[in-house]
Amino acid sequence: MCIVASPEGIDYIEKNHPEVKIFCAAVDDKLNDKGYILPGLGDAGDRLYGH
Repeated sequence: MCIVASPEGIDYIEKNHPEVKIFCAAVDDKLNDKGYILPGLGDAGDRLYGH
């Protein structure tokens, strides 16, 4: 379960773990060259985990 995902992330999970069901509140457009969700959360993971 997640709040926000990218199409690339969903594709990866579906390809490598087809048995996993994905429940997601929103799917943003894509990832940028740094792997940040666009238009979205930028460095949310860094902020969340104090990096």
